[in-house]
Amino acid sequence: MSKAILLTIEDDDLQFAIYEEVLAQYTLVRVKTGTEALAKIKHQQPDLLILDHILAEGELGLDFLPLFKELLPFVPVIVISGALGIPQQLQALQGPRRAHYCLPKPLDIHELKRTVEVALAECGQREAVRHFEALERSSRVDALELFSRSTDRLSRQNRILKLIGDSKERPNISILARQLGVARRTIARDLQELIRRGQLDPAVYPEWNDPDSLPD
Repeated sequence: MSKAILLTIEDDDLQFAIYEEVLAQYTLVRVKTGTEALAKIKHQQPDLLILDHILAEGELGLDFLPLFKELLPFVPVIVISGALGIPQQLQALQGPRRAHYCLPKPLDIHELKRTVEVALAECGQREAVRHFEALERSSRVDALELFSRSTDRLSRQNRILKLIGDSKERPNISILARQLGVARRTIARDLQELIRRGQLDPAVYPEWNDPDSLPD
């Protein structure tokens, strides 16, 4: 099984040496600026991105975060920096083009190792698949609920037709509402639908096409 590729955007040699030691089980690719990282990504897509904030040539890592997420939407990003305040950390972790984790310097090497392991196992494409599955389940539930409501409405309207029969007289909406256990407004809407579909004579409910005539 091939090793996961970690793209590290880090200009400090000592910091990168720590990464090499702690993350030796992975394939580490190093660049020193966000600009270099963008060029590298075009030719080699990493499985995870480790991003420092203060980079060489005066570049700032968080300035490149939206671009990285545009090119690597399913690749987890770990921001590592000792120069970020709490508001900046929160900003990096929020929004559609966010980092997954933000770790402070000086770095806890055990926390780094655990974070990389969790990010590779739980984030990225697997995270996207879970989101799609959740949306699919949600859509299915909504569809079933809508189907159930539609079935209940049609069943109630058929009962209304039976209760009214061939009568040309105006139905008592209050009595129908009590018999069917729904609001008077619901009965009025059912009568409107039945008239629109041609199943009921408009004469039984003259106000059927007037939305302001619905009872409270």
